Amino acid sequence: MKAFLDDRQRIHDPKHFMANGTVLPNPEQPRRIDILAKAAQAAGCRIEAPGDHGMGPIAAIHSAEYLTFLETIHTRWRRITDASDEVIPNIHPDRRTASYPRSAIGQAGFHQADTACPIAEGTWQSAYWSAQTALSAADAVLGGEKAAYALCRPPGHHAFGDLAGGFCFLNNAAIAAEALLRAGLRPAILDIDVHHGNGTQGIFYRRRDVLTVSIHADPMRFYPFFWGHAQERGEGEGLGHCLNLPMPRGTADDQYLDCLQTALARIRSFGTDVIVLALGLDAHENDPFKGFRITTGGFARIARAIARLGLATVIIQEGGYLSDDLGANLTSFLDGYD
Repeated sequence: MKAFLDDRQRIHDPKHFMANGTVLPNPEQPRRIDILAKAAQAAGCRIEAPGDHGMGPIAAIHSAEYLTFLETIHTRWRRITDASDEVIPNIHPDRRTASYPRSAIGQAGFHQADTACPIAEGTWQSAYWSAQTALSAADAVLGGEKAAYALCRPPGHHAFGDLAGGFCFLNNAAIAAEALLRAGLRPAILDIDVHHGNGTQGIFYRRRDVLTVSIHADPMRFYPFFWGHAQERGEGEGLGHCLNLPMPRGTADDQYLDCLQTALARIRSFGTDVIVLALGLDAHENDPFKGFRITTGGFARIARAIARLGLATVIIQEGGYLSDDLGANLTSFLDGYD
């Protein structure tokens, strides 16, 4: 399987995030790249550098003012007296239709959903090349590859069209799906990260040309809390083109695989000819977020179930955080997919 990685994704090196009212070390570390790259190679992947597809495919998903914000905010923020090294919001509007401030502080609140997406000097460059990595994997599939793996970091599925959140800045899965759609295919996004892909859902919620399906820990008591409930099915033309399958905390392999069959049946019914797979390895039993109890072998079973659909697949890395099992989990999944 072809795999894609750009070393500029290492530049983003967030130091902090806040959880349960406590400032903690940020778990979305550059070291994830080393572990995942080695694991992909162990599964037989041939890692290549991505091409540069420019801003067009990114701007097809994200608003121009949001992209300007991401590219310039750190420089503007550092001009503020006593500003922190990282851009972290301290105020948020009560609605997306609120006025748009000129202040860097106000714009940070408008464009950053939470305190888990700090922006530092290298964040924009890393996010840009993370998106290019996803686009290159999509290109490989368009060129005839049955599957391709994009080692995207930072991840993307919590990023809305104009809003960062949950370690995510550019929505790599959405960008890849839109590129595949414009190439004449009918994509479905299958998100198997332990957290709901709220940004991906938000981008396509009123559209019928891209199906979004997500299996995740029940958000009633788990991040992102406000999105990912079963009653969220899309709106307007998008009604029925969004499927959320929230599962109880502690869900293990067999229960998960039963739920996956429901997801795959909906993907078949959509007439899908290409899957964009948002691969979160944080569903593992030893992941720091402790949402599910998927085993290392369980990832191979999940991969085999998806592969049996016989559809071309762009595999895009989302979550999966530092633990002794992270690399083995990716190798298990990629081996199972082959």
